[in-house]
Amino acid sequence: MVFDIEMIKKVYAALPGKVEATRKMLGRPLTLSEKILYAHLFSATTTAFERGKSYVEFAPDRVAMQDATAQMALLQFMTCGRDQVAVPSTVHCDHLIQAKTGATEDLATAIDTNREVYDFLSSISNKYGIGFWKPGAGIIHQVVLENYAFPGGMMIGTDSHTPNAGGLGMLAIGVGGADAVDVMAGLAWELKMPKLIGVKLTGKLSGWVSPKDVILKVAGVLTVKGGTGCIVEYFGEGADSLSATGKGTICNMGAEIGATCSVFGYDSKIADYLKATERAEIASLADGVREHLRPDAEVYADPTKYYDQVIEIDLNELEPHVNGPFTPDLAWPISKFAQAVKENNWPEKLDVALIGSCTNSSYEDISRAASLAKQAVDKNLPVKAEYTITPGSELVRFTIERDGFLNTFEQIGGVVLANACGPCIGQWARHIDDPNRKNSIITSFNRNFAKRNDGLAATHAFVASPEIVTALAIAGDLTFNPLTDKLKNKDGKEVMLDEPSGYELPIKGFSVDDPGYQAPAEDGKGVEVLVSPTSDRLQLLAPFPAWEGTDLKGLKLLIKAKGKCTTDHISMAGPWLKYRGHLDNISNNMLIGAINAFNDKTDTVKNEITGEYGAVPATARAYKAAGAGSVVIGDENYGEGSSREHAAMEPRHLGVRAILVKSFARIHETNLKKQGMLGLTFANKDDYDKIQEDDTLDIVGLTSFTPGVGLTVIANHKDGSKDEIPVNHTYNEQQIQWFKAGGALNVIRAEAAKNKKA
Repeated sequence: MVFDIEMIKKVYAALPGKVEATRKMLGRPLTLSEKILYAHLFSATTTAFERGKSYVEFAPDRVAMQDATAQMALLQFMTCGRDQVAVPSTVHCDHLIQAKTGATEDLATAIDTNREVYDFLSSISNKYGIGFWKPGAGIIHQVVLENYAFPGGMMIGTDSHTPNAGGLGMLAIGVGGADAVDVMAGLAWELKMPKLIGVKLTGKLSGWVSPKDVILKVAGVLTVKGGTGCIVEYFGEGADSLSATGKGTICNMGAEIGATCSVFGYDSKIADYLKATERAEIASLADGVREHLRPDAEVYADPTKYYDQVIEIDLNELEPHVNGPFTPDLAWPISKFAQAVKENNWPEKLDVALIGSCTNSSYEDISRAASLAKQAVDKNLPVKAEYTITPGSELVRFTIERDGFLNTFEQIGGVVLANACGPCIGQWARHIDDPNRKNSIITSFNRNFAKRNDGLAATHAFVASPEIVTALAIAGDLTFNPLTDKLKNKDGKEVMLDEPSGYELPIKGFSVDDPGYQAPAEDGKGVEVLVSPTSDRLQLLAPFPAWEGTDLKGLKLLIKAKGKCTTDHISMAGPWLKYRGHLDNISNNMLIGAINAFNDKTDTVKNEITGEYGAVPATARAYKAAGAGSVVIGDENYGEGSSREHAAMEPRHLGVRAILVKSFARIHETNLKKQGMLGLTFANKDDYDKIQEDDTLDIVGLTSFTPGVGLTVIANHKDGSKDEIPVNHTYNEQQIQWFKAGGALNVIRAEAAKNKKA
């Protein structure tokens, strides 16, 4: 089935004219990213936008939401006054299924446990014209790749790994739920015009090396924030040689370098994947505009003239990589990894190896991993680590079961988990003898922050390709290098693993009985949205209050966060996922993972009113009850990681008025703005050190809040002294209106009410 084919036809019909007009306006050849960006402007322009500076309004083709973030996004959307979404949109139930015993049992438990949430999402999707993918259908990004992604399109999704669709030549960008509401409401979506990083790939992968190793290498080069504000565009003959799903893996993990998104040009590999997933019609349409779905020839010839930064990687020389622990950009070539393990005293024994997730669950990934599992059987090798497999979708799961791969994994003791995010996002009821024991796990997932997978601080999580993960599972030892080292089998003989082998696409084609899709009602006006007033999982939203019209004075310091403070630190996932539709309940996890700079503890801050130490959320509630706003101070790249807007909504709900940090991750800064919060940065980063534990803070200059003009934060110290600290912001006129109105949603509501009266 080809979804939304008429929309895709319109995009391709208009593309040549829009690209030519852009080329003429800019007076030069174009990168692929520029072609797609300018072809998706909300309004035509005769002026070029400056990369990294100009705010631009876009008109994405579609919206995708996963169940954890969809709850809050759709609770917001239902207050907008629209009868139906303005663009094709989908909901995917993948985040709320906990991995515990196995696919069948875990899925049944999830459906029972989360029934009211699934009923809500099903009913609200049915009412507003949204496609609904049921629990067990698969992980959002894999399902999007199989059904919705198309070359040259633009999509936003309420999950940071939305860029996965870049593997099919689409600009797909992770956003907060409020951004999704804008687009579903028919409004423009705003983004600062990204800078462009070009990655030139030469040569061809072979042996143990996989597409995963490309992004693991790039992560090591650019670090977790090196791609912030940038689109990463891959090109060259090496790029064309990669499978479409391999391209998707690379784009997926671009989120780990902070990139806005990543993208590959249209080629025969993408066409093959479209045809294999029953979308030959899209491939035919794309073939007709192929030149507009790739960078211009001049860009290939002299990339440094057209990209802000160029990285070259020779795939012939690339080694398999293992990244980690605790951060996805600590990159180790396999030849140096064993030494790193020993020198850093990381646990050498491997407890658990996990393959799959949205990042690496393609047919190609599974078939190559299965080739190694089969070797373990054939060569009589014991598999020394626990081993789990997470299929990305029911389409993939059904096909790999048909082709015998699941049986192969079961022969080595592998446990097949549900088609869901599971351990990748902390939805893992892990069985471990001592939760405080230092231990190592390795995954083919995308993130490995502390506590990310199992909630245990003692777990050292590493990231690698499914092939390397499987090889290390067999060895049970992180110092094993499958390219050079031998293993002793059950007969006492030393044997080596052969290079993995597999298939890009199934020879017999994909097959599935029930993909898990539910189409919405043609007319949803009579459909009731199911939300119980007594639910502790779902809560209808009330508008946030508008700005008072004055400077903000007498604000309490809530916490001065030290070091890495991701969205997982601000609003943890795992067991808290069940409250994603209930703002007040989930706010009880606000900043409980952040380290207090004054005592190096988590979830322990000083209450300036009582002088006592307590939990962060409780302290914020105390300030709010006393009529005092509060401020959060943070370090570099504050809010990196997931797109979750709860990390912005919770502070807003609990009375936090401003977040002042050294620097922000892109999505989180936007989320703060959408909720009517002040996201500020130190003009001088060393001023972070001037903030003291008992400070009361004033924010001055708001009555003349203007784009490009900084504000002043006055830190009033306990001893009567004060520091005047200049701070910067990136708010434009529209975003300042969001702040004044109390949030972007209040502006949308006002516009909808005005239009109905008219």
